[in-house]
Amino acid sequence: MIAIVTDPMPSDDELRALWLVAWGNGGPVSFQPILARGLAHVGALDQQRLVGFVNVAWDGGSHAFILDTCVDPQYRRRGIGLQLVERAIETARARGAEWLHVDFEPQLEGFYRAAGFGPTAAGLIRLQ
Repeated sequence: MIAIVTDPMPSDDELRALWLVAWGNGGPVSFQPILARGLAHVGALDQQRLVGFVNVAWDGGSHAFILDTCVDPQYRRRGIGLQLVERAIETARARGAEWLHVDFEPQLEGFYRAAGFGPTAAGLIRLQ
């Protein structure tokens, strides 16, 4: 059974292993500053193994942001991603965020609509 856990403290090695299978790269040098500064983060654990993750960053005020939603490919299509995002929504609301934003690629629109996100216009500029 997969446990959805609010604010687990995975090690850099645990997150790097998930990033490698989910994103194809090892992620940042250290995830610890991300975990320490965010409003929340949510993990999906199979026993002690991290198999899913979502980060809730925020502006320190009313706006929070869903980032880095990922699930190990071996665990996809089981509803884990939706459970992660639903817990992130609940936690952001409970911690005082008034707005929760998410940017996503077109193929993920159905997923985020199922999680309750509505359409919005946004802009993006690549800096590096």
